[in-house]
Amino acid sequence: MQRRVYGGIEGGGTKFHCIIGTDPDHVLATQSIPTTDPQSTLDAAIRFFQQALKDYEHIELAAIGVGAFGPIDLHAASSTYGYITTTPKPDWQYTNIVGILKDRLEVPVAFDTDVNAAALGEYRWGAAQGSDPSVYITVGTGIGGGIYVNGAPLHGLIHPEMGHIQLPWLDHDDFSGICPYHTHCWEGIASGPAIAARVGKPAQDLPPDHAVWEIEAHYLALAITSILYITSPHRIILGGGVMQQEHLFPHIHHYVQKTLNGYLQHQSILEDIASLIVPPKLGSLAGMLGALELARLADAQHTT
Repeated sequence: MQRRVYGGIEGGGTKFHCIIGTDPDHVLATQSIPTTDPQSTLDAAIRFFQQALKDYEHIELAAIGVGAFGPIDLHAASSTYGYITTTPKPDWQYTNIVGILKDRLEVPVAFDTDVNAAALGEYRWGAAQGSDPSVYITVGTGIGGGIYVNGAPLHGLIHPEMGHIQLPWLDHDDFSGICPYHTHCWEGIASGPAIAARVGKPAQDLPPDHAVWEIEAHYLALAITSILYITSPHRIILGGGVMQQEHLFPHIHHYVQKTLNGYLQHQSILEDIASLIVPPKLGSLAGMLGALELARLADAQHTT
């Protein structure tokens, strides 16, 4: 008898992370693939799943879940459903992710944003368990946010694009940002590439006492404060490469409290903010495991 397993893809701007298994305790294989052009990247991801099916006897790939960088089209009735759409990433505009995977692997494909997948993974197995609503924010090559609310990731008109909210300028800061669409949006001034453009060195090469981290923490806090006002989540999870700089968290906590200025009267904000704004429990696996859960949910819907 064949065992049903799921595939997951966290499609990021730098790498596509692929996984096959069922849950965090039953992972058969993973692979990270550089994000180059769409054909090469997706070909490599498809080969990963095909090889895994050969390597493990008596398994059946029941479905694949994909969490992709965006913007993406999540509306099933749309002619571009399953596409990455107006992304600033070169060569990836209007790439039919779902269609290519379905045609090549012949299984159902669930599709969402990479941050919604991570939000789902953290809700199912990680730091957001029992926290509805909860928000997952990634700060890395780009900045994005996913919301888990009322038992599901939030979509709406398109899907949340938190990374492009406009932020006020800090005093004595004249850096306008690197976003090709906006001046002084969150992603444009606080993502990893924005930090590198600001100081002339990659973020990961900067020491913890570099002055840019205070600026970074302040801008992160300003955006997080807006998200607190709008979504009132029980937990905000900060992941991504920049947030591996764990020294940022106390500074973010400080600036969030300072910006709120006592307006939101809740113990989690006033006395226990380190339990409200947290790193991901699943670490770098949040997006991949969330993609697995997307696949499981799609399979359950397909078989009922």
